[in-house]
This record gives sequence, structure tokens and C-alpha cells, in this order.
Amino acid sequence: MHGLHLTADLTDCRCAPHWLTDAQRLLDACTQAVQQAGLQTVGRVTHRFPAGPHGPGGVTATLLLAESHLCVHTWPETASVTADVYVCNHSGDHSARAHQVMNQLVALFQPQRAQHHALQRGAGPFIPVPRAPGTPPPTGCPPMPGGPTANPTAAHEGCGPHAPDA
Repeated sequence: MHGLHLTADLTDCRCAPHWLTDAQRLLDACTQAVQQAGLQTVGRVTHRFPAGPHGPGGVTATLLLAESHLCVHTWPETASVTADVYVCNHSGDHSARAHQVMNQLVALFQPQRAQHHALQRGAGPFIPVPRAPGTPPPTGCPPMPGGPTANPTAAHEGCGPHAPDA
């Protein structure tokens, strides 16, 4: 579950207009960035939003990666883009590859302003989430060894810590 989640909010993008409105071209550019970084695409999807009173509709391009995902949303009417690249670092550290993909996307859109964030996912510490009395653990979560009262804040592989009933 450990990984790196990069986000970028890009405004006043000076790129060619088709990067903000052509879903297939954007998807192809994202795919190329992923391949050049050495990540593996396992699925691709786009969505085109209808034109509105302020101009053409934006697009969303999403790549499902063996390492996690990449998603780009555009707003051509404001020349804005949001992008996120998330890589799991379970089988190796893919952080440099995530940065490479994000850098290529930022270069493509040529923003005048950019706000970047990097979040280390799964770095903990995990904080138990209280449950209402009698509420079972999340779906797919196996019972705790020794029952719920044995160690109510213990964690086990696959679903994280359990909080005591409220």
C-alpha cells in the first residue's frame, strides 16, 4: 500500500488548445509519458464533456497502471488542468517514474501557474476510525484473532487498524 501520490493544479495553460479538448490526443500523450517513464498501462478511458456557454467542454483522460493510475482533467474555458499520478511502491520504488510522468504533463500544458503536492501514501501511523456500537468491520475484512475484544485497535494485513466500537 505504500506509494507516492502526486497532484498538480495547472492554470493559465499556454499549450495548443487541442490538449484541453481532444480526449484521444491527450490520452495518447499520457500513454506515451507513462511508457517513457517505464510504467505499465493496463487500461485506458476518456470522457468528453459537452460544450457550455463559456466555450468547449473539457476532457478527462485516465490510465490504469499496473503500478496504480494517472488521471488528467481539463477546463478549456479557463485554460486549467488538474493531474494526478499515483504509484504504489510495493514491488519497487516507482517514485522517480511518477515524477517523470508529472514533469512531462506539466511541460505539455505549459502553465503560467502551478500548484504541486506530493503525498506519501501508507506511511502511517494509522489512526483507528471509530465505529458505531455493533457495526461490523469493513466488508472483506476478516475477523480479528481472538475476537473484537482481544485487541480492538490491532491491525492485520489487508485492512489496517480496527477501532474499538464507540
